[in-house]
Amino acid sequence: MKIGIIGAGPAGITAAYELAKAGADVHLYEAGPDVGGLAKSLDLWNQRVDLGPHRFFSSDTRVNELWLEVAGKDYAMVDRLTRIYYKKKFYFYPLKPFDALFNLGFFQAFLCVLSYVKEKISPTADDGTFESWVVNRFGRRLFDIFFKTYSEKLWGISCKELDADFAAQRIKKLSLFEAIKNAVFGGGGNKHKTLVDQFAYPLRGSGMVYENMRDSILSHGGHVWLNTPVKRLITSNGKATAIELENAEVHEFDHIISSMPISHLVTRIPGVPEVIKNLASSLEFRNTILVYLHVQGVDLFPDNWLYVHSADLQMGRLTNFRNWVPDIYGKENSSILVLEYWCYDEDSLWKDSDASLIALAKKELIQTGLIKNAPISDGHVHKISKCYPVYEMGYRKKLVPVEEYLSGIQHLSVIGRYGAFKYNNQDHSILMGILAAENILKGSKHNLWDINTDYENYQEASVITATGLQKG
Repeated sequence: MKIGIIGAGPAGITAAYELAKAGADVHLYEAGPDVGGLAKSLDLWNQRVDLGPHRFFSSDTRVNELWLEVAGKDYAMVDRLTRIYYKKKFYFYPLKPFDALFNLGFFQAFLCVLSYVKEKISPTADDGTFESWVVNRFGRRLFDIFFKTYSEKLWGISCKELDADFAAQRIKKLSLFEAIKNAVFGGGGNKHKTLVDQFAYPLRGSGMVYENMRDSILSHGGHVWLNTPVKRLITSNGKATAIELENAEVHEFDHIISSMPISHLVTRIPGVPEVIKNLASSLEFRNTILVYLHVQGVDLFPDNWLYVHSADLQMGRLTNFRNWVPDIYGKENSSILVLEYWCYDEDSLWKDSDASLIALAKKELIQTGLIKNAPISDGHVHKISKCYPVYEMGYRKKLVPVEEYLSGIQHLSVIGRYGAFKYNNQDHSILMGILAAENILKGSKHNLWDINTDYENYQEASVITATGLQKG
């Protein structure tokens, strides 16, 4: 079988890897210069960094076995420390009761309890928004302190305009709410399974896994075409038959897998009804700007990354790559920090020059006091278009008709965070790639649209440890 795959992010390259191993004639097309998508790694200032923090964790044995198969023994277990930075104070994430209460202060903690009790007596009506979902469960004051500012930084819209799906799929799974509830109101020692104390991390950065997949694809006779954007998908009689590249080359395939942004895919298929094109085009993505700063100091702060909830700072997240594995910084006596900013295409921030963005990042980093007097010697900007699918109110009414239309095209599979408009982690995208390959190779009937961050249809649960896979 000859398979064409659009996009070499975790979902697309995993599908290509599985298909190539099985003997398919695989052709993987990537518009950018590297594989790995949002999980790729970069070389900067004699060190290795990722596109922000990429913690791999899964309970799905299929995903974990594949990850170990590709990573081999070239990984280490990293002790997780992530905290919330809010009003010059740090809150452990997941929160620890005495730490949280001490930071909030008795009066503020007491008001949080009152707000929570009020919701239990007279609940806020659930109107389908992110805000009502959170307030209903945890009270207005906790929402205002811990969730409103960060969420609105990330999405660029009011929490009244954000769909409750985001909370139900993502926040609940990450269990920030549960952690705060347990910390402030007591949770009987409950600990959410996704908030692990350790996670497996490749010795050459998260992108190492996907670089190894690329090498395996090539060794099995597959093809990986970098800097090769796809112009359109060609269909005939309701079947996907070929890919046309930007250079006008046309390549025919028995099956096509797409992980390009769903809005792009639909507009690049001839003959799509105008109503479906309009719906797909109205699905919005949020962009990310990463500003890397080279700080001449070590032991700056102990966290892998910080969630920045302070309203006086534009950055939303701050990662310290010095605190991952020694292999990525080697003999360098310096630290690389990356500040994350989120915006839309039309925002002035997206159009700012690298120099302006580096100046902003330097100013904000110094403002936190985290690096004390350590000098910042250099900066680097990396912009990612269409990074996060935006779950604005009513987005499902737009997405479902598009899903149904694409599902009606035979020999086409749509996967990945971009492709399926799902706020996936690496493990969910890897699972999509595995199941897409199974559908093609074995005639399985996996519904790929169902794979999401709340997906728990594990055949067998397991975790990755320092010595390999531990089932149970």
